[in-house]
Amino acid sequence: MGDEIREEFELNVVDDSIHGSVASRLHLFPEFQSGWVSMWDSAAALKLPMDCYGRFVVHPERGLYRCWADVMVLWSVFSTFFTPLEFGFFRGLPGHLADLEAIQVVFLADMILHFFVAYRDPHTYRMVYKRQSIAMRYVRGSFAWDLLGCFPWDAIYKATGRYEAVRCLVCVRLVRARKIAEFFRRKEKDVRLNYLFTRIVKLITVELYCTHTAACIFYYLATTLPEAVEDRTWIGSLRLGDYMYTHFREIGFWTRYLTSMYFAVVTMATVGYGDIHAVNIREMVFLMVYISFDMVLGAYLIGNMTALIVKGSKTERFRDKMADLIKYMNRNRLGKQISAQIKNHLWLHHEIRHTRSSILEGIPIAVRSKISQTLYYEMVDMVPLFKGCSEDFLNQIVSKLNEEFFLPGEVILEQGSAVDQVYIVAHGLLEEEINGEGSDGSAAELVPYSIFGEVAVLCNIPQPYTVRVRELCRLLRIDKQSLTSILQLYFKDSRQVLSNLLEGKNRDLRIKQLESDITYLITKQEVELALGVISAAYHGDLHRLKCLINAGADPCKTNYDGRTALHMAASRGFEETVRFLIQRGADVNCIDKFGNSPLLEAVKAGHDRVATLLAEKGAGLNLQDAGTYLCKVVTDSKVDFLVRLLRNGVDPNSKNYDQRTALHVAAAEGLHLVAKVLIEFGANVHSKDRWGNTPLDESRRCGSRPLIRILESATTVQDDAHFSRSIGEVDGDGQHI
Repeated sequence: MGDEIREEFELNVVDDSIHGSVASRLHLFPEFQSGWVSMWDSAAALKLPMDCYGRFVVHPERGLYRCWADVMVLWSVFSTFFTPLEFGFFRGLPGHLADLEAIQVVFLADMILHFFVAYRDPHTYRMVYKRQSIAMRYVRGSFAWDLLGCFPWDAIYKATGRYEAVRCLVCVRLVRARKIAEFFRRKEKDVRLNYLFTRIVKLITVELYCTHTAACIFYYLATTLPEAVEDRTWIGSLRLGDYMYTHFREIGFWTRYLTSMYFAVVTMATVGYGDIHAVNIREMVFLMVYISFDMVLGAYLIGNMTALIVKGSKTERFRDKMADLIKYMNRNRLGKQISAQIKNHLWLHHEIRHTRSSILEGIPIAVRSKISQTLYYEMVDMVPLFKGCSEDFLNQIVSKLNEEFFLPGEVILEQGSAVDQVYIVAHGLLEEEINGEGSDGSAAELVPYSIFGEVAVLCNIPQPYTVRVRELCRLLRIDKQSLTSILQLYFKDSRQVLSNLLEGKNRDLRIKQLESDITYLITKQEVELALGVISAAYHGDLHRLKCLINAGADPCKTNYDGRTALHMAASRGFEETVRFLIQRGADVNCIDKFGNSPLLEAVKAGHDRVATLLAEKGAGLNLQDAGTYLCKVVTDSKVDFLVRLLRNGVDPNSKNYDQRTALHVAAAEGLHLVAKVLIEFGANVHSKDRWGNTPLDESRRCGSRPLIRILESATTVQDDAHFSRSIGEVDGDGQHI
């Protein structure tokens, strides 16, 4: 296949004002595997490719074979028109016309040649050169009809005793009309030819063939009756002016043929002059069928002419688009390779008409989403990247998919390029190649349910390998923006996708170096998710917080300061948010890097209801150095905060590193109100610091009389209380005093 030839499109030779082009439908869907060599190169055209066994195989797009095919179209036109003539006028056909039966040798040669002509597989669009496959395809296709058409039916008819049914088998040759139909289909799409002219020629050909066939059948109906009753036929009873058609078999061939054509044309035009008419039952039946067919044929001709006038056919719109495209490429002097690829894509989308985008255009989005789910859900569910993802996530992915087709040889993603699309292989075969230093240029296959482009899109890196089409592919495409939006919405599934990506690429040694990038991406996503939860808790956005946690976010994740969402909600006093976080398993006793617990945050901010809620759920202040903390609160004169701390269980007699209590500090600073609060919560006025000083000693040194009175009064009360406890104890004999 290395010497495979394709047609090049000549550029810069078409005037923009001319309704023509240099493209041709004769070479649709060329191969891309052997470079770009002109099909019309004579030296290359003489060289035939070989199949895997070394035997010659003819390429269907080469110049010599294309010339042979065009010649066969001309012979098919002759055979298609001559067959009705041979069938209808065989009893009076001139000898020089009867000798044309020998042309069947040409079709026999063409039939033999078909066993050597490569073909393009309709599923993969790759050229097949294996002789066995070529032969089997032809045998299962039109071989039987072609072989029957080459039989010498005139000789067989005479050898079988002129059995009429055998004579009718000559009509098998009419299957050659398919070559003419295919020829016109190609020429209609060939923008080098005027579309109006091509269509008119086709319509005239159809009309002439129908009238020609009808004329032959009219004469056939007359000649199948015995000569004795020939006056009971339409031509035997015919009289035009003074001319009688009695003994019409003796009249010249062209006179009989023109008379039959006259009858067919007049009948087809439904003029009905009355000079020629059916005179027996057989002719009446055929005439009724023929007129009914004429009505359909007339509608067909009128409809096609109307379409030509209003320019409403799809083929004509395609030709206009192709002409504009060629003007654009000529004007901008695009290279031959990119120009051919653009044209081939236009051909492909013209031929493949039943695409999702073309059919569902104008359908409501909701209905289109349901159709996409029906068509693509099972396929997407089998993609390894989406393994383990939720149904809702997959439905969102499916609704954003677009269907595209690519021809063999096309490069979809180039190594090192920026990628904004992810593709899923629905049908066909592709290959991925890695080129450059440290690589051997090896290729791996991409089969249905494979995905590519995901590494570049998810990791935000250049495409790590080239993806090339090997067989005609149907791909499902989703753009980067849609994919990332869905991943941001479904956080749990997003982590699953990244985990699947990491797992899949770990098995691929060529992409092993991306492991750190994927791991970093997973970590980054988790951090961003945690920050999103914390931010929602800080702002009291309960709806977003529920969405995030329902989507898989962990409420216990911390930020860079070790603070959780519960810290934020407690510090802001959002009771419902705190309650929701506790219900979802948030740790009520988590400590940030500054030693603060959620309860401490609520107490510090004065949110009593939140603090009560946390305390009911088992939360504690968890102060690591309660004495130092209380001393600092007293120093800052935060009386309300002090009261809330003491109410939530902080021991007022907690000591700092100097064995000083909060009451020592309050006495030293002369804060008599603070001292009163501490004493009310049970502060010990007899407590001594490392130097042996009591709070009363500190108050006397400070000189605050109100403070001294409070402490002296407290000392008396505590002494009395101590004495009362002492006398209430048992004596040495175990008896109460």
